Amino acid sequence: MEFFKIRFGNDLDELNSKLERTLEDMLGISPSFTLSERAWRPPMDMYETPEEVVILAEIGGVDKEDLEVEISSKAVRIQGRRVAPASGPNYTYRLAEIQYGRFERILFLPSPINPDKVTAASKNGFLEIRLVKRPVDQAYKVPVSTE
Repeated sequence: MEFFKIRFGNDLDELNSKLERTLEDMLGISPSFTLSERAWRPPMDMYETPEEVVILAEIGGVDKEDLEVEISSKAVRIQGRRVAPASGPNYTYRLAEIQYGRFERILFLPSPINPDKVTAASKNGFLEIRLVKRPVDQAYKVPVSTE
């Protein structure tokens, strides 16, 4: 079984400004790119069942050490890096479609989740994140103190 670093935080809403998201959605580029590496967007699916929210990301070629998943109460941030294979001076590319470099995706969750029951696993080039939903109708007791 493989383990991924999952970090919990509350500041995911501030990670991407509207301008960055708009440029990324319209042009397919991230304004924070560097000349040595370009950003790419791995395709992802998100679906929900009555019990959980499931995210499936196509991340073939991304090493586990280069992958990070961060969970907040409202969103999941998946970031990582796919390293290009070494090329020599005698290489002449005839076709180069595979994208390499950094990626970052922020997916907003459709319902509240239980952060204690999040799992992430990688198999056959796909990252699967399972987030158990928090019951909406669950009542919480609030202790009343005397002053």
